[in-house]
Amino acid sequence: MSRIGKNPVTVPAAVTLTQSGQAITVKGPKGELSFTLPDAVTGNLDGDTFTVSPVEGNKNAKAMWGMARTMVLNMVEGVTNGFKKDLELRGVGYRAQMNGKDLTMQLGFSHDVHYPAPEGITISSSKPTLISVEGIDKQKVGQVAAEIRSFRKPEPYKGKGVRYVGEFVRQKEGKKK
Repeated sequence: MSRIGKNPVTVPAAVTLTQSGQAITVKGPKGELSFTLPDAVTGNLDGDTFTVSPVEGNKNAKAMWGMARTMVLNMVEGVTNGFKKDLELRGVGYRAQMNGKDLTMQLGFSHDVHYPAPEGITISSSKPTLISVEGIDKQKVGQVAAEIRSFRKPEPYKGKGVRYVGEFVRQKEGKKK
């Protein structure tokens, strides 16, 4: 039995959640998101609470139950507050700046790295060593942050690279004489 799946999702007053069959649409102050529930689960909207329940006799029901509930919760959270990931650049000469909607980074390569902001995502750089990725879709925000991080992952000897704010990178000991 899914511990996450059996909890109901509370819909705030500023958010409207509509269901037509397996399709769920959530509208709020920040935008609109939609998701189609898997066939292994069913959704039930009752007033301001939304519950997800598994379909009896389906093998994938247990696996999809908690995931479907979490997707609906993330949509409600996204259109209400939005999601944000912060990245920091560590290294001599590593910096980032915005060129319109595109992010330009100097990461120690012989060339600058350009990253265009995808639809629905806002990238900002308040300081040359800090990048903020914001949006209403949690998966998209995390994916964009991971793509930016992948241009220069933090290396374990000096810790140089692009890392999430607060991420711990274990330092290895260098070569000894």
